[in-house]
Amino acid sequence: MKLETLQQDFRAWLTTASPDAAGRLGADAAAGLAVYQNNYRAQLMGCLETSFPRVHAWMGDEAFLAAAIAHVDSHPPHAWTLDAYADGFGETLAALYPDNPDLHELAWIEHAMSQSFVSADAAPLPVESLADIDWDAARLVLAPSLTLRAASTNAQDIWIAMNDDQPPPDSEMLAGAWGLVVWRRQFGCYLRQVDAIERDALVHVQANGRFDALCAWLVERLGEDDGIARAGELLASWLGNELIAGVEAA
Repeated sequence: MKLETLQQDFRAWLTTASPDAAGRLGADAAAGLAVYQNNYRAQLMGCLETSFPRVHAWMGDEAFLAAAIAHVDSHPPHAWTLDAYADGFGETLAALYPDNPDLHELAWIEHAMSQSFVSADAAPLPVESLADIDWDAARLVLAPSLTLRAASTNAQDIWIAMNDDQPPPDSEMLAGAWGLVVWRRQFGCYLRQVDAIERDALVHVQANGRFDALCAWLVERLGEDDGIARAGELLASWLGNELIAGVEAA
């Protein structure tokens, strides 16, 4: 048997327990194969437990174990590091629990916080560098660690309480449209719930970047006076919280 074929059969056994692959590997190897597969699955389960401790606590042992087994059964590792294995677990939870948006958002927060921590660095902008910027031709560059999504539940309050080892509140639906923003500021990762205008403004900046286009979009949404005022408020907040990594000439 060629080494490549042996490797393919061994992978097929680990990921799917393929009886055909096991047969080609030999009857004498059955006991050893079971040990390898148990170790493989245990490592993947441990990776999910480590990556989603608050989701685990929120769901409980039995439900989390069942979800983790379902994920391991359908998602073999896709990268060279196990750190990446958690990438699709939120989608598995959404498929298993389609009517639990609190769980979907909690899983997103947990994963976004860990991804933000290992994202590329971005130095804070010196205040003096902003003095001579032509804002009519400026392009905002968001921090590489920033990620966001729509929010419909109080998952932020749940995550914060659990992170602080406090009893979490009951799950509740939010009134109106909101968003969740996660980013890293130097050595700390931050989570913030924002209103729909700020969420959509950040999406707009991600897609376009031009500050004048953002102002025009806000004026269209809020009217001239309120739109310009909100643009200034958002810019000041984003700069102060280091959500903006750079300002470039468009």
